[in-house]
Amino acid sequence: MGNQLTNKIAVVTGASRGIGRATALRLAREGAKVYVHYNGSAEAAAAVVEEIAAAGGAAVAVQADLSTAAGPAKLAGAVEGEIDILVNNAGVVEYAGLAETTPEQFDRLFTVNVKSLFFLTQALEPRIRPGGRVIHVSSILSHRAFPGLTAYAATKGAVDALTIHLAAQLGAREITVNAVAPGAIDTDASAWLQTEQGQATAKQMQAIPRVGKAEDVADAVAALAGPDGRWITGQVIAVSGGAKL
Repeated sequence: MGNQLTNKIAVVTGASRGIGRATALRLAREGAKVYVHYNGSAEAAAAVVEEIAAAGGAAVAVQADLSTAAGPAKLAGAVEGEIDILVNNAGVVEYAGLAETTPEQFDRLFTVNVKSLFFLTQALEPRIRPGGRVIHVSSILSHRAFPGLTAYAATKGAVDALTIHLAAQLGAREITVNAVAPGAIDTDASAWLQTEQGQATAKQMQAIPRVGKAEDVADAVAALAGPDGRWITGQVIAVSGGAKL
């Protein structure tokens, strides 16, 4: 266990798998108590809590469906007292281009990826201690074209805009607001990276020729969450191995 986040309280959304899981584990290793948010993966969230506890840390699993209007308030209500770190990681992906995207897909993408982030931050902001951290998980696709992810990329552009505006609003209390923008990361949400061809494509698009892992992103989040991130705010930081999409 580390100690740079000792006595800190963190909330990580979408923390039962992928980048969220890696982030919850990483923050816990630095000493934070972590609220492990999940929607339908109760067993996976419980496994994250157990892994944190086995390493000597503290964590609590919290269920909330962020695709519903009541989801953000439910999650915020389950968090006790003040917090120090909010990681807005929960998100959904729809693989569809302009012609294929349905209104239902579009609405789901913006509800989970943007609306829930906004209203969860709104609900928890009064309880973030001065000097706290808000960290969004965006994507390099907000600034790079990639086939089949048009509406998804638009949601991440909205996240980037919120990062700037929230940083300006919360700065008076020395709360920093930043986003990390992953490139190609090998998680179960990136089906195209599960094949040899997909991995070869990813490597060709990057300065560093390997496939990114969830832990690569979690480490960047931890750097922003720790004391060394105190003077960084309003930034969208690519965590992509030098992607050249």
